[in-house]
Amino acid sequence: MSRIVALVPMRHHSQRVPGKNYRPLAGKPLYQHIIESLLATPEVGSILVDTDSEPVMDGLRRDFPQVTVAERPAHLRADAIPMNEILLYDTSLVEADFYLQTHSTNPLLRSETISRAIRTFLADYPAHDSLFSVTRLQTRLYDQHGRALNHDPDILLQTQDLPPVYEENSCLYIFTRANLTRRRNRLGERPLLFEIDPAEAWDIDEELDFAITEFLMQRRST
Repeated sequence: MSRIVALVPMRHHSQRVPGKNYRPLAGKPLYQHIIESLLATPEVGSILVDTDSEPVMDGLRRDFPQVTVAERPAHLRADAIPMNEILLYDTSLVEADFYLQTHSTNPLLRSETISRAIRTFLADYPAHDSLFSVTRLQTRLYDQHGRALNHDPDILLQTQDLPPVYEENSCLYIFTRANLTRRRNRLGERPLLFEIDPAEAWDIDEELDFAITEFLMQRRST
């Protein structure tokens, strides 16, 4: 069985929502939701959280001692640092056949979905050398100049009949360190698109997202 390490980078500073990674959501700090989902995923061998946040580090060490906590170096803490540079550092700390990266801001992501992504990727590797999760869009899209991207405005198809396009939703990435090092990119040359239901792929980026995800969590538990 391939060794898979989950990476969960978390910054202390948040530009839009202060302290969001450890802000309470549905009765627990935001980061705990994804940690619990990863711990419930049998294919994940270990979890590494890279953070410069004292509240996150303290909470993980207290509540999740099986999770490895790595304090992020000062030179990787600026907002403008690309995620791929942080992942190069993270993958240097722990060896694995494959790395799975996700975010604390995806609290609705289920362990079953993570498992399915891993199994789908491993069954197709090396035909596809990496995986990233996407959300299907079937809506009329235009570029900044008003040009239609995925439809003919003169032919008014129903949206469900439009050819789908896919949005990278940042929920899941699977990759090797070799490809990451060579390309300085977690996406390889032949990435596999892995579709996730939009309700599960919700990403917390704004204040409104907290209210929406809490509502979805409550509806899921009823």
